[in-house]
Amino acid sequence: MGADLKSVTAYCTVIAVILLLCGGGAAVEEDENEFHGDYSKLSGIIIPGFASTQLRAWSILDCPYSPLDFNPLDLVWLDSTKLLSAVNCWFKCMVLDPYNETDHPECKSRPDSGLSAITELDPGYITGPLSTVWKEWLKWCVEFGIEANAIVAVPYDWRLSPTKLEERDLYFHKLKLTFETALKLRGGPSIVFAHSMGNNVFRYFLEWLRLEIAPKHYLEWLDQHIHAYFAVGAPLLGSVEAIKSTLSGVTFGLPVSEGTARLLSNSFASSLWLMPFSKNCKGDNTFWKHFSGGAAKKNKHVYHCTDEEYQSKYSGWPTNIINIEIPSPDGLDAYPSVTEAVKANMTNMECGLPTLLSFTARELADGTLFKAIKDYDPDSARMLHQLKKLYHDDPVMNPLTPWERPPIKNVFCIYGAHLKTEVGYYFAPSGKPYPDNWIITDVIYETEGSLVSRSGTVVDGNAGPITGDETVPYHSLSWCKNWLGPKVNITMAPQPEHDGSDVQIELNVEHEHGSDIIANMTKAPRVKYITFYEDSESIPGKRTAVWELDKANHRNIVRSPVLMRELWLQMWHDIQPGAKSKFVTKAKRGPLRDADCYWDYGKACCAWQEYCEYRYSFGDVHLGQSCRLRNTSANMLLQYI
Repeated sequence: MGADLKSVTAYCTVIAVILLLCGGGAAVEEDENEFHGDYSKLSGIIIPGFASTQLRAWSILDCPYSPLDFNPLDLVWLDSTKLLSAVNCWFKCMVLDPYNETDHPECKSRPDSGLSAITELDPGYITGPLSTVWKEWLKWCVEFGIEANAIVAVPYDWRLSPTKLEERDLYFHKLKLTFETALKLRGGPSIVFAHSMGNNVFRYFLEWLRLEIAPKHYLEWLDQHIHAYFAVGAPLLGSVEAIKSTLSGVTFGLPVSEGTARLLSNSFASSLWLMPFSKNCKGDNTFWKHFSGGAAKKNKHVYHCTDEEYQSKYSGWPTNIINIEIPSPDGLDAYPSVTEAVKANMTNMECGLPTLLSFTARELADGTLFKAIKDYDPDSARMLHQLKKLYHDDPVMNPLTPWERPPIKNVFCIYGAHLKTEVGYYFAPSGKPYPDNWIITDVIYETEGSLVSRSGTVVDGNAGPITGDETVPYHSLSWCKNWLGPKVNITMAPQPEHDGSDVQIELNVEHEHGSDIIANMTKAPRVKYITFYEDSESIPGKRTAVWELDKANHRNIVRSPVLMRELWLQMWHDIQPGAKSKFVTKAKRGPLRDADCYWDYGKACCAWQEYCEYRYSFGDVHLGQSCRLRNTSANMLLQYI
């Protein structure tokens, strides 16, 4: 979500250690879920998140009252100079028709290509560092000697629905060719690294591929072309921030009004791709419909929900996601979930008192919310059109349904946790015209063990012991724990380098599918931990792990040195023929790079003397800069086998 701007270093580090440390072809131990071959031949496919790809103009647009015009290949997303000086022109180049996803008649934009499209959104001396996406991570790749053809970015127009991505740009055909070209060029499968909405794109690709390839060759193609999938910050059950953007607009720090942000967001059909939905409701099986030869039923149900959906509150989420005041009773006819108690309160409404309607995740995904407010919001008809045509009736799949584990041999689900995260909103009419016709009167946050309002008042709901990553709630991020096997090994370790004294382990913890699994361990104050949930018993031929990083923000998690280190070590472990376990040991973490060494002023020497030494180099300006890895430190990697 948002500007999911930073995701590459982790991937680069993985590939780097493979290329440098295993050289010309280490084979791993005979295990069904391992790649038997030369790991220096692996490639990496990077799928960026929402708003993480540059868009460039493909029109000539004269901007009156501004010295700046738009010409072909001029940067549109994101050019802050033109946004400030020619906002109306910039808006025309960004906005889409909400009904058919076509460009504005006067200007069109298209996604840039290659790694340059995802390095910096707004290059410049000042704006560049503020909009860095992958640039910092690509420096790591160069530092570790990665070949340029080992890293492939697959940017896309993040404004479009999945159907339009394929229809207009043939994006999923091109993505399939990207995997096949990488295999032919380098001789090995790829590692997929996706962040935020990039995971939604990859999920849709897997379902599209199922229809593109003969069923008996589908799994064979995946095994041949994809070695591992790293899902980082995946909104597996959607994000409440998406509906906030739909009703009031989210600026993401840009110098535009919330009304302008709302107009743009609601013209992007991809905004609904991130809509929250219920874990208890599934759509029709589109895959089998293609082979059954049967036409869609006229009165088919959009969702098929289990009894749990109606017996539990809030569709499994912490609280009702949307609570909205309507000024008259007209909306009740379009809102079947309104209770008799509210209907009986018509006298209050006749006296001018508004009625508060509440909506669960299911009622957002099936369109009930938009039907209820259609008389009060001119965008509701457009949103209902997009929802039905582009998602409920999608020919490949309904993306607003719970994820199953991807049929890939190695799946790693990684997300941040233990941060205050929005889970619900209160809206009321603002008295202003569209698009500023709604105002947020209150926000509900999940904190550890409770739900609180913006004013700090405790709110009733299904509060859990763990919270989300400031953007996506924990309920959505942690859905991938359902992909774990019936027995799970849990390890909690400090994020910084450590000697193993504070590592806690629980082995063979029983895990029931559909229920959350939480580490029952003690944390030291002011210490950030990373908790690993790893299969003890897994699906034959599959390997699944979930990593929870304390205090890792959704948009910055891919910048985390801890994430880079763990990915590096896991892949280093995998390439070793003598590996004793499926996952790298967590017993100890020492410095792996010169940057990890530092000066210990208390002891007047470099810290981690076992690994680091004082070695001055011309140009060093402080003691810590002269602390570097010992030349023999490469041997320490052997302890992670």
